[in-house]
Amino acid sequence: MENCVFCKIMAGEIPSARVYEDGEIVIFRDIEPKAKIHLLCVPREHFALLSEADDARAALLGRTLQKIGALAPQLGLADGYRLIINQGENAGQSVHHLHIHILGGQTLEWE
Repeated sequence: MENCVFCKIMAGEIPSARVYEDGEIVIFRDIEPKAKIHLLCVPREHFALLSEADDARAALLGRTLQKIGALAPQLGLADGYRLIINQGENAGQSVHHLHIHILGGQTLEWE
């Protein structure tokens, strides 16, 4: 999508502090962190909402969650982390490209 900030990041048009990438996902540091470690995991395929996930996208999301779990220790998240997927503007989704916030590196409170 030509106006999507995450698509531009994945295309290299906007710089990012990438910590992992493969053919399906990119993980980079959030520019406005809400925790000591705040990463964004973004599928390379552009879609905005979980309700847009067909069988192939659901399988991609499953592999993405497995990859986050496998990478957690090397990302500094061995002591635990929180995953957040905001869906729609009322939930705080500001970029309409599905992405997973990964927060950790500290004790996280519920607010």
